[in-house]
Amino acid sequence: MIACFRPLPGGEEQLRELTRTHVQRLRDLGLATDRPGIAMETQDGDVVEVFEWVSEEAIASAHEHPEVRAMWAEYEQCCTYLPVSQIADAGALFPDYTPLPTEGGRWG
Repeated sequence: MIACFRPLPGGEEQLRELTRTHVQRLRDLGLATDRPGIAMETQDGDVVEVFEWVSEEAIASAHEHPEVRAMWAEYEQCCTYLPVSQIADAGALFPDYTPLPTEGGRWG
């Protein structure tokens, strides 16, 4: 999964904090694998996150899970979702983004 977010004005820090805990929260619910993910920030402040869902069923169940829905409501307070094609330098051969720390100080 590649998820892309653009912070709303003033939402940058909240988005970084959500990104720090996002995948671990999904793992705690049994929805994301233990495969290391990565979170990055573009020069424009957009956030790109790469992680792996446990299954197609996990993706579907996330849409009904109250904790996931509450987390997504937090995201909607501070950012909008973007397709990968709208991320800065998405068309570059080797885009260079800044890594962001995640839960426990590890990547993903």
